Amino acid sequence: MLKILLASSEVHPFAKTGGLADVAGALPKALRKLGHEVYVVMPAYRSVKAGTVVQQNLSVQMGGQTKKFSVRQALFPDSNVPIYLIDHKPYFDRDELYQDKGKDYPDNPERFAFFCLATLELLKKLNWAPDVIHCNDWQTALLPVYLKTTYKNDPFFKHTATVFTIHNLAYQGLAAHSKLHAMSLEEKLFNPHALEFYGKVNLLKGGLVFADLLNTVSKNYSEEIQTKEFGCGLEGLLHTRKRDLFGILNGLDYAVWDPEFDNDLIKKYSAHKLVDKKPNKEDLQKLFKLPVLPMTPVIGMVSRLDTQKGFDLLVQAMDRIMALNVQLVVLGTGTPEYHVLFEKLHHKYPNQIGIALKFDAALAKKIYAGSDMFLMPSRYEPCGLGQLISLKYGTVPIVRETGGLADTIVDYYGNKRSGNGFTFKPYTAEDLLDTVRRAALTFREKTAWTKLMSRAMLEDFSWNASAKHYARLYKKAAKLKDA
Repeated sequence: MLKILLASSEVHPFAKTGGLADVAGALPKALRKLGHEVYVVMPAYRSVKAGTVVQQNLSVQMGGQTKKFSVRQALFPDSNVPIYLIDHKPYFDRDELYQDKGKDYPDNPERFAFFCLATLELLKKLNWAPDVIHCNDWQTALLPVYLKTTYKNDPFFKHTATVFTIHNLAYQGLAAHSKLHAMSLEEKLFNPHALEFYGKVNLLKGGLVFADLLNTVSKNYSEEIQTKEFGCGLEGLLHTRKRDLFGILNGLDYAVWDPEFDNDLIKKYSAHKLVDKKPNKEDLQKLFKLPVLPMTPVIGMVSRLDTQKGFDLLVQAMDRIMALNVQLVVLGTGTPEYHVLFEKLHHKYPNQIGIALKFDAALAKKIYAGSDMFLMPSRYEPCGLGQLISLKYGTVPIVRETGGLADTIVDYYGNKRSGNGFTFKPYTAEDLLDTVRRAALTFREKTAWTKLMSRAMLEDFSWNASAKHYARLYKKAAKLKDA
């Protein structure tokens, strides 16, 4: 049995802006089922109401100042995994997690440096020394740095190893050189072999340099980020650490995502009762004020509206996709220019395009259940959860072969016996269009399409396998630490 602390800036169902929260919410429960002792730690944002105070008047020294904090504790729903919430009002009592009106809080580097230091002090106060601290993305990347600098000679952490997971390399947590002192980081760390990155402090780079082992959220992405195209300026460093870099595919929490038990659906269904999926399509068409046409394929998208997600390709190909006699429903928010573009496209094709420019968890489930296909033409996609969810809901994925999309979706035309979706590789509007066309043609072959839906729903991407891979990675890290 291992003692594992998972540190994350967001954890479902306590706080969420993206897929990181889903991982941090599901993995600890899966690890607990394997018999490991798992604690989770997260900031106590204003929106987080859970928990009772278990520690008060704790403090850290940061930038020459004493910063006090308290800690609340809660339990995960349907689990005995505890989550500790670091409560420091000046940093975390804000409307949003990371941004105000779409702009990053200017003190984000200090906020999450404090979170890392407070986490280490909390562990000492609890007298609970983990075998491994699992750090996630730039917000927790200073944990390995502090452990190997500030806490280097602290016997409490003598046997504590670190694993650092990159969920999206593009988000690196950059700070001005002048903020080093405010984050209680030594000046000597500002060099190309540590935290310096083109004249700035790069928090994520700290995790890459100082963590004992690294991983990304799919095997393919772990290889892609070692190239100039996907390395975001860190490909050289990642290549030097390739022996310590692993790819572990994210799982899906089927306790949350399962159409057989989903109360947000107008009609529940399963792979053995696919006929009950049909009312969900009708419901979706009505919700988006589209003509209720059973024989017209509905393509769903639940996504951040951003070029990373392939929306530039989609806009280029849109007129030709509409000519295929399909309907498209889009849920999400993102770059303002895409908001404007989709408003225009909706007005141009009112009977074919439905849009909801917002975040709506219940509507997302209705899209997964009511669509025939789910589109993810991403420029890059570290893992992707949308394609895993759509598989479970019998909604056939159309994806670009990148990152986790390439690891999970097999093209139907390439292998009709094991194919579970439709894929394309070159990042062009023409290849996207051709793949949507192939999917639309297959949709009209009802026997083939029904088999494809059933096969998709019977795929198993649960956290069970992924948690076992993580447990092996933790044990490897712990052995390195004690070597």
